[in-house]
Amino acid sequence: MLTKQVFITDEQFEFVESDDDFPCFCGGYGSGKTYAGINRAIAKKLSYPNLSVAYYLPTFDLVRTIAIPRFSEMLETLNLPYKFNKSAATLWLGGTGLIYFRTMDTPERIVGYEVADSIVDELDTLKPAHASDVWIKVISRNRQNKPDGAKNTVAVATTPEGFRFVYDRWVRNPAPGYRLIKAKTESNKHLPAGYIDRLKASYPPQLLSAYLDGEFVNLTSGNVYHEFDRKFNHTPETIKPGEVLHIGMDFNVMNMTAIISVIRYDYQSKQESIYTVAEITGVRDTPTMCALLKQRYSDHSIVVYPDASGNSRKSVNAQESDLSILRSFGFTVRVDSTNPAVKDRVLAVNAIMARWKINTDACPRLTESLEQQSYDKNGEPDKSTGHDHANDAVGYFLSHRWPIVKREAIVSSLRI
Repeated sequence: MLTKQVFITDEQFEFVESDDDFPCFCGGYGSGKTYAGINRAIAKKLSYPNLSVAYYLPTFDLVRTIAIPRFSEMLETLNLPYKFNKSAATLWLGGTGLIYFRTMDTPERIVGYEVADSIVDELDTLKPAHASDVWIKVISRNRQNKPDGAKNTVAVATTPEGFRFVYDRWVRNPAPGYRLIKAKTESNKHLPAGYIDRLKASYPPQLLSAYLDGEFVNLTSGNVYHEFDRKFNHTPETIKPGEVLHIGMDFNVMNMTAIISVIRYDYQSKQESIYTVAEITGVRDTPTMCALLKQRYSDHSIVVYPDASGNSRKSVNAQESDLSILRSFGFTVRVDSTNPAVKDRVLAVNAIMARWKINTDACPRLTESLEQQSYDKNGEPDKSTGHDHANDAVGYFLSHRWPIVKREAIVSSLRI
């Protein structure tokens, strides 16, 4: 435990005292991430004087310019004796154990020592594959046995850098022991006057969500569906008995996607409201998808808005086109002869966003895809991450019903 000489925020205290295997303090600029990490490192070292702690930063320059001065300041505040060995990048703090300072730029060098606990500072600034390598190496160093039988811990203090390693590990696929503690910049009452105002004046809203509020957002300036907001667009609505289901469908062998929506008339606004309420993803082929829809929604009329290429595309081991298969199951199929231009489909989806609601709990893949799909180097929606399938599927439905470019009927004279 630290003495009362140290003043920390509620979020920092929660992080320092956490006994979870992998606590993560995820905060905006100035929220005190490094301060919290240093406090945790010292607290762990004081709790187990004979054991060692590791503190990681992206580069040695940051160890030299940030870690060592900040640790020195904290230890002097606490009136604790200490000694740095700069050549070995270690800190002696009583007992026989050490605090090791290590960098994350070369994961293969994270070898040759053992510790009881670790703190990783700014993990999310690394590329995801690099961060994953570092994470595995850091965990492998945590193997000193604690005398009271407590578990080893690896804590992270970082700014959210988009949907990268920290989002994937602590938000998207959290395993037992992974605990996320979020902190806004304003939680730190010891910031210089005007600090937050200067941030607001310097960053666009998208970046402020990450760098001021500690939120995970798409930091790519070319976010395809920039109008989407999971809080504003969320609805708890579900399918009602007997409702007509409007299903956007994307054809991909072994990875078919169906996004299921309902249309309700809002008498107050005197316009149609769109509620996307379910999704089916990762399905093998069109016959399998049709069978699933028929089984789950046998009491509903189904209208499908598919990829126009399904008129010529054949499903696995089938002689029929995908559109023929849809019709053979009794579904109404609404499709143009060709798909709309990608740009027009994206514009249509963004244009309808203000009155489009999504059950984000029931549609996690669509929600993630809308948040994360960005443009590639050629200015096209990126298809390399797999976020295109759900977006394309719902886009076929929305752009057909509410096109950004009006369809034109061609009338020709009839010669007799």
